[in-house]
Amino acid sequence: MEQVRMGIIGIGGMGTEHAKGLVAGAVPEMKLVAVADIRESRLEYAKEHFPEVLRFHDGRELIDSGCCDAVLIATPHYLHPDFVIYALEHGVHALSEKPAGVYTLQVREMNEIARKSDRVFAIMFNQRTNCVYRKLHEMIGSGELGAMKRMNWIITDWYRTQAYYDAAGWKATWDGEGGGVLLNQCPHQLDLLQWLCGMPKKVRAFCHEAKWHDIEVEDDVTAYLEFENGATGVFVTTTGDAPGTNRLELTFEMGRIICEGDRLTFDRLKENERTFCKTCKEGFRKPEMETLEIETDGLNEQHTGVMKAFAARILHGTPLVAEGVEGIRGLTLSNAMYLSSWLNETVEIPFDEELFLQELNKRRATSRKKEDTGIVFDTAGTY
Repeated sequence: MEQVRMGIIGIGGMGTEHAKGLVAGAVPEMKLVAVADIRESRLEYAKEHFPEVLRFHDGRELIDSGCCDAVLIATPHYLHPDFVIYALEHGVHALSEKPAGVYTLQVREMNEIARKSDRVFAIMFNQRTNCVYRKLHEMIGSGELGAMKRMNWIITDWYRTQAYYDAAGWKATWDGEGGGVLLNQCPHQLDLLQWLCGMPKKVRAFCHEAKWHDIEVEDDVTAYLEFENGATGVFVTTTGDAPGTNRLELTFEMGRIICEGDRLTFDRLKENERTFCKTCKEGFRKPEMETLEIETDGLNEQHTGVMKAFAARILHGTPLVAEGVEGIRGLTLSNAMYLSSWLNETVEIPFDEELFLQELNKRRATSRKKEDTGIVFDTAGTY
């Protein structure tokens, strides 16, 4: 096999962008051969813009046709595990858009099937291709920074208008999407949070629903985190701030690292702070430090990088950007934040997953039904 024959299930905003990239040859070892969507309007779009590509009304029909070696799943979130499971059980490799699913019980079932399968399963955590986060991950893994003491992430540049939420009938509803900013925009940051810092053991979150938009899910979140080693963190996100901020600040025993504006700045201490604190005889003296601009390799391939690695794993057995089973970690964080806010209490991880599903289903039962306008926004440059 010289090229992976790829099918895309769901050609809304993200699915369409992936299709454009593949047709343009962005991933040399992958060829788009089929798309599927339940909406006739999107199939007509595909017929006009990708005339050589096969079209199906259902993702399962696409998988059953045998025309594809792999599928990229870009449907509403509740359907991600369903299509991954169906693909893997029918001998087809699967790449899922984020999030892995809506609730961890659903994703846990998917992961068990994936572990038993000989097919490749990946997830679209494209921010892991960002040179800044890759370099930070490397630095943390090397041990040169010492233990983490504190993390603060303000990620408020996910601004969305009311028109964005009104465009799709499933979007921003508990029954259609399963959540708001935590489940739609922030799976990338929640994945990076656990990838860089590890999983916290406790979460106390405040999820404000419909604060800035006419929706039923959360669009403003502040969460406090506690980690096993005693480190603490704050995670703040919203789709209601303009211009918004994306600033990750991590404090370690050897200093502070700031990720902001595609730059990585390290305020490096000359001595481990814990050692300095215990040995310095002057009460107000601070450790000496120097500020360094950390160089990276400058590469940031985003979705293309994930798909290149996916094709290469299938063809050559090389590493993925993110194994599909890793998607449950960031989802665990968002589920814990929801549950904490719903119960108005601190939640320990692991939490009661059955209780989470019960609480989610309460909200799904009263979820409103929206009309689908048929509008599909261009998502290029929005991630």
